[in-house]
Amino acid sequence: MTDSAHDSPADRAEYDAHLERLSEEQFRRQMRQAAHLLSNGQGEDAIPLLKRCHDLYSDDIDVLINLGGAYILAGRHRLAVPLLERASELAPDNPAVWSNLAAAYLGQIILSTRAKQDRALAAYRRVIELDAAYPNAHYNMGLIYIDRRDWDAAYTAFTLAIESNPHDEDAHAMRQRVEQLRARPDASPSAN
Repeated sequence: MTDSAHDSPADRAEYDAHLERLSEEQFRRQMRQAAHLLSNGQGEDAIPLLKRCHDLYSDDIDVLINLGGAYILAGRHRLAVPLLERASELAPDNPAVWSNLAAAYLGQIILSTRAKQDRALAAYRRVIELDAAYPNAHYNMGLIYIDRRDWDAAYTAFTLAIESNPHDEDAHAMRQRVEQLRARPDASPSAN
């Protein structure tokens, strides 16, 4: 049996290129859909789309960040950690990677251990090293320090958050609350 005109190497190459374009279009469409879901706080709904994207491009930084972020939004922090650690290896100078990694390490702050908090703080320090004004890095550090009852460190973190974004009403309110707590006679840090 001989090759037909449709089975020539040139036709196969054209067909393979067509499939590659379709795959890329599907990838971009799913990434846009997932980004929309994430922006609406729908991490759980974004996970299946992002897992398919991850299957296609396992080392794509945007996929790793977004899938990690989706797991965080869904409260599945443990699943986000290896994705974001991989992203930190591939893009060590990307503050978004480190910010998401900090959130993954921390998990839910009320359930976090000191070790998890230490890992999160180290990742937030890396964010700040890369971009001192990165949104919410100082603020999130302040929340960890509040949990530790380290009022001075919390006050400093919220002050730096305000310096980064003078219009951050939450940071102003938290700093004011911490200032009140620091003034109390029993304000010494606990030994969590």
